[in-house]
Amino acid sequence: MQYLHFIGYTGLSLVFLALAFIPIERVFPAKPGQSVFRPHWRTDLCYFLGQYLLWGFLVLWIMMQFSFFLDDIIPHNIRSNIQSQPMWLQITEVIFFSDLLVYWGHRLQHKVDFLWRFHKVHHSAEHLDWLASHREHPVDTIYTIGLINLPAFIMGFHLEVLAGLIAFRGIWAIYIHSNVKLPLGPLRVLIGSPELHHWHHDLERDRGNYANISPLMDVLFGTHVLPDNEPEHFGIQEEFPKTYIGQLITPFRMKRKNK
Repeated sequence: MQYLHFIGYTGLSLVFLALAFIPIERVFPAKPGQSVFRPHWRTDLCYFLGQYLLWGFLVLWIMMQFSFFLDDIIPHNIRSNIQSQPMWLQITEVIFFSDLLVYWGHRLQHKVDFLWRFHKVHHSAEHLDWLASHREHPVDTIYTIGLINLPAFIMGFHLEVLAGLIAFRGIWAIYIHSNVKLPLGPLRVLIGSPELHHWHHDLERDRGNYANISPLMDVLFGTHVLPDNEPEHFGIQEEFPKTYIGQLITPFRMKRKNK
């Protein structure tokens, strides 16, 4: 019965996101003329359903085990001192250190072949929109979610706060992948946007723009890339399966071949 609730929640989430993002993509398109049912949308729908109905449970379970592990090794007085700070300061610290970890962790995903093996699944999308943001291998998801939430785990944030942070970053990730162009002017150095992240999905593996919420880390470390135009093509230069199952199993097959 509880699983039926998750199915209903998944359906409502799909409808909500479609109603929220499709009109924006129609009115402010980064690539005018791109259809809602563009090539390989079914593959990305499988990733959406997989995240909500299958892999989300695994990721949540691993995160809980990781949190329990940190509870045993982080001294209580450190957490007490952190938690004595105003909540706004704690949240600011969590976002800053999460962005720092995500930046370097993401950069490593493009530099280290083992990590790229799983991360390339996300970059195999040849069309970007709100649905394509869900194209992510479960192993890649565990790696990314772990990095994002590590500062919050260390600081001892309650599950309710963690859930809010995860939800915010999830919506933000969907937005920056959407087929939307809303120029921010001078603010684009401080706030991430689709026009920025689209260049991260350029065919070149190491194009740049590894930060998430704010591009400040890219500016500081020299990987900020933002021409005035959209990239001509998205995707990867390597041969890669187009199907959901094929993309899930190929990274493991590649591992066996390299032995």
